[in-house]
Amino acid sequence: MQIKLTDKDVLIIVDVQNDFLPGGRLAVSGGDQIIPALNQYIGVFSAKRLLICVSRDWHPVNHCSFIPYGGRWPVHCVAGSSGARFPKNLELPPDVHIISKATLPDKEAYSAFSETQLYPLLQAFHVERVFLGGLATEFCVLNTVKDAIQNRFTAFVLEDAICAINQQPGDGLQAIADMKHHGARFICFKEIVI
Repeated sequence: MQIKLTDKDVLIIVDVQNDFLPGGRLAVSGGDQIIPALNQYIGVFSAKRLLICVSRDWHPVNHCSFIPYGGRWPVHCVAGSSGARFPKNLELPPDVHIISKATLPDKEAYSAFSETQLYPLLQAFHVERVFLGGLATEFCVLNTVKDAIQNRFTAFVLEDAICAINQQPGDGLQAIADMKHHGARFICFKEIVI
């Protein structure tokens, strides 16, 4: 498949933050290995002056997803912390749109569309197709893709720029099957017409 980008496309990078990378508080094994591919996509979208959005967990210190507050995850991506920052080698342009999610203490938010300004922003730019990569495949990527499709966007998942936690073997593969079932298409960088 060859994909020609248009001004109705957006690149969405999901939760590539220090705490989700090796050495972080909720590290995705191999999560740093998708950054070179993401930088390639960023380069193409930037060169064509297309919209780029990057989501981030931006949790309060007492977020409901944290183990001390009854959640399933260790404390991670606390707003303003070094763990919540984007890694230095992720080459984000100055005009990137940052979408902060899971900012309320009592609300979980895996999707970048959940309680954020992402949907109105995409509407304002007349976006029709979303190109998604990031972390982690079976949580925030999966839920963002499903919401994108529910909001009637055509969703392309960047299969060379996603990585799963795989708490249970095969979780990532199951999430990919789920996204395909919902209508997402999977592409690699070489399929983008530059």
